[in-house]
Amino acid sequence: MSRTHRTTRLALAASAASLALLATACGGGSGSDAQAPGDGKPVTLTFWSATAGAKETAEAFNKTQSDIKVQFSLVPAGPEGVTKLSNAVKGGNAPDIATMDYSALPEYASEGNLENLTAGSGELVKKEFPEAVQSLVNLGGSTWAVPFDVTPIQLYYRKDLFQKHGVEVPTTWAEYRAAAEKIHRADPGLTITNFGGGDPALLSGLAWQAGAQWYGTKGDAWKVNIDDPASRKVAAYWDGLLKDGLASKTPLWGEGETKERATGKVATIIGAAWSAGNFPVSYPDSKGKWGIAPLPTWDGTPSTGMYGGTSYIVPKGSKHTEAAARFIKWVTTDPEAMTARLSSLKTPSSALPANEGMRAAAAKEFDGSYFGDQDVYKLAGEAAATIVPGWTWGPVQQQVTSAQMAAGGDHTKMLSAGQAKGEAAVKDRGLKLAQ
Repeated sequence: MSRTHRTTRLALAASAASLALLATACGGGSGSDAQAPGDGKPVTLTFWSATAGAKETAEAFNKTQSDIKVQFSLVPAGPEGVTKLSNAVKGGNAPDIATMDYSALPEYASEGNLENLTAGSGELVKKEFPEAVQSLVNLGGSTWAVPFDVTPIQLYYRKDLFQKHGVEVPTTWAEYRAAAEKIHRADPGLTITNFGGGDPALLSGLAWQAGAQWYGTKGDAWKVNIDDPASRKVAAYWDGLLKDGLASKTPLWGEGETKERATGKVATIIGAAWSAGNFPVSYPDSKGKWGIAPLPTWDGTPSTGMYGGTSYIVPKGSKHTEAAARFIKWVTTDPEAMTARLSSLKTPSSALPANEGMRAAAAKEFDGSYFGDQDVYKLAGEAAATIVPGWTWGPVQQQVTSAQMAAGGDHTKMLSAGQAKGEAAVKDRGLKLAQ
């Protein structure tokens, strides 16, 4: 990793302390009173998700089972979906299973909205999933979710533009800026990438790579470290590229972004493993022109952070947690589940399963010809192995994200806004804040 072994150990120790404090906020679980099938009648599980292919996955599971049946409902993605789920928990009509972003888990669990899955899924998570994602679902010594995918950040680059301007694929961020300067000097209409508008999820992943720890504890109090030196280094770097015209200020996740990428106005894209599936759909005329490489690093040592990611949860109030655990195990570790999910999609998916046994099925379904002779899943798997371990999310991250989005495209201001909101939100929740 990009940090020394000593630093990594310290980060992991801080992570463990942070999660122990979260466990206190969460309290105990009710996994021990789960009801198992076996009374002669099929158990019906309700399943809410916004993920593509979830409906078809549930249908495939039902074809293999006689004692469990899953009823699927499509729900909104993002904060709207989380709010809908929260209201359902409060109203006593929550589903038995749902999907949730990793970043929302600690907040949701600490509010008492999740069933404790330690009994039914704890060993599964320990044995079947990599260390880098275990810390995202094992909170305070208990398992509150099961990982679906792992989302290492990677570099996508235009091979033809790099060759035209005599630029080598950068391995460090210093080399990346040098490449940006050379390309822009030769063609003022060309920038290194789009990075406008501000994307809190991407900013956090890049801070993660740099060694940041946005949350920690001191005694029985929470520490909020969003505006820390590692994160400020990342923010200053990208704000500098934007200020100097080396990165496009066109907002991420908009039509302008897609147009610039499709018409060769940017030379790279900072994306995740799941981004690869977007290329054939969004930039069909650029087939064979894009390549994939590891994310540049600060000191040349392979490392990366994560950008997004999804897990499976059992919302508070489910009467069928054992049956739910069986479905979750199938959908996160059985290759048939991945085949059903991917074969049902209208557009390709390059989601990288957190479980390695699922990756072969995913790779088999994905047409990698767009990237020439590069093995998309092999490269994503190698990137996943370099995710810096020990990162955890805090109990107020959703509010932090909202504050950062409101701060706009100034990444330094996004950090300070997130820091202020994080500290205030911790206090508002009645938790102690370390001074």
